[in-house]
Amino acid sequence: MNLSTIILAAGQGTRMNSTLPKVLHPLNGKPLVKYSIDLADALSSSRTVVVIGNGAEQVRSALGESVAYALQPQRLGTANAVQAAEGLLADASGLVLVISADMPLLTADTLQRLVTTQSQNTGPMALLTVRSANPRGFGRILRGVDGGVTGIVEEAQATAEQLKIDELNVGAYCFNSSWLWQALWKIQLSPKGEYYLTDIVAVAVAEGSPVSSLTVTDEEETLGINNRVHLAEAERVIRRRINQAHMLAGVSMTDPELVYIEESVKIGRDTILLPNTWLSGSTIIGEGCEIGPNTFINDSTIGNHCHLLASVVEGAVVEDEVGMGPFCHLRKGAHLGRGVHMGNFGEVKDSYLAAGVKMGHFSYIGNATIGENVNIGAGTITCNFDGVNKNPTEIGENTFIGSDTMLVAPVVIGKNAKTAAGAVVTHDVADNEVVAGVPARPMKKKE
Repeated sequence: MNLSTIILAAGQGTRMNSTLPKVLHPLNGKPLVKYSIDLADALSSSRTVVVIGNGAEQVRSALGESVAYALQPQRLGTANAVQAAEGLLADASGLVLVISADMPLLTADTLQRLVTTQSQNTGPMALLTVRSANPRGFGRILRGVDGGVTGIVEEAQATAEQLKIDELNVGAYCFNSSWLWQALWKIQLSPKGEYYLTDIVAVAVAEGSPVSSLTVTDEEETLGINNRVHLAEAERVIRRRINQAHMLAGVSMTDPELVYIEESVKIGRDTILLPNTWLSGSTIIGEGCEIGPNTFINDSTIGNHCHLLASVVEGAVVEDEVGMGPFCHLRKGAHLGRGVHMGNFGEVKDSYLAAGVKMGHFSYIGNATIGENVNIGAGTITCNFDGVNKNPTEIGENTFIGSDTMLVAPVVIGKNAKTAAGAVVTHDVADNEVVAGVPARPMKKKE
């Protein structure tokens, strides 16, 4: 059956105490609202409409054109928010799923079961409920003597007796589309001056139509985000889900509570992640690696059997059997070939180090191309920036760069060449040549 999805994202989120709209607060690396959009995609929703209001332009800018938008100009309640989407969905037949942008822990499996429940229901709607001793401000589910749902009462309007009810309204609904649009107009204004979507249950009951329900068995799924404490709670749940999936796929973690992985990351079997490892963005890590402790990798590709200790890797490529650290930094455009070794406190930016390069500690390589099996001594620096331009350095294979060498770019060092310790190289060096001094000059061959 055709399915459309409405995501309610117009609220102000005052309890976040932030200038950023609540639905854009990051949760394990992506905006809160994106979790709901991803759920709609997982359910093969033919149309997804995000209802925006507070910070509307910020939300549009963050999400782009991946979804349709409906503006709720005045915040007159959740029913009014759903009405804002009518112009985009009124011609869509089938079912309409309504979810909130602040419920990131709901799973596609749960929502698929809700959709299936409604597709088999003779009435016009189905809703999610959960049983919990911690109501967290949710409305209470009212049932008749036959056990059927007869209404939802918001916590603020509930009587003392109703507040004792432990079955709560999660805030996820599935409707027959043709019924939804006419039923919304029958909802009465609440004492708070808003139109509550929860009151649509009473509309169905008044028509003699059965309201179906599905109870979520995992209470954790129903955690809503109202403040930063809730955001941190959700972060822990999502990280645990992601880490468990990786461990079941063959990745080891000595302490999963101290490993942080965004859902976009891919990791090969038999890789070990040590505490305080952070993996984010489009990162791919091969098999048999040891990452960490205290390592940050973002938008990078790491090959097989690499060992990265206490290092930062951003926008880089690391081929197989590379050893790094501690305290190395690969910046955007860095590419380490097979078997490269980087010592303590090394930094590489926008450079290629070919297979077998050994880079000593306290060195900086920028805008450079380094040939195979080059030895870069401790304290070597490519002086690549002249105040206006970034200039290149080229070093041929099997060359030896002595400690504390300054390579003043643009400069080319030939194959099998050598620079003495402390050399300041301002001119090209030929193949097999040895240079020393300040500025560096060719050394005379001994007679």
